[in-house]
Amino acid sequence: MLAVSAVVLSACAPALPVQAAQLNVAASPQTLPIRVVQEAATVRLSSGYEHTIAAQSRWRVSGALPQGQVLRPVGTVFTIEGRQVHEAYLVVAKGSLVGFYLPGEAHFSPLDKPVPVMLGDLE
Repeated sequence: MLAVSAVVLSACAPALPVQAAQLNVAASPQTLPIRVVQEAATVRLSSGYEHTIAAQSRWRVSGALPQGQVLRPVGTVFTIEGRQVHEAYLVVAKGSLVGFYLPGEAHFSPLDKPVPVMLGDLE
């Protein structure tokens, strides 16, 4: 019964809004600085799921989209959920998280409302 409930509930989750995206990869991302999230930020997706971007989590610049700079998690995998679970990178512009780059699908998933995110450089 529990398994059936889980399947039914997951079938009800809406798909994340996405748009095709072409990541402009940084020339040598391994030489770019690692950015550190200074304060935890909670993000509510249009699918209804919430995610927290942990304080002190580390992210490396991977490139850019027209929507902003793309940051890939260092030493872990970050995922977001809609109808499916997607690996996700942060897309940040002007001090706010504006959405996620989904590398497995080459899509950008915008947030309904940008979320302020404080980033610092790893020392």
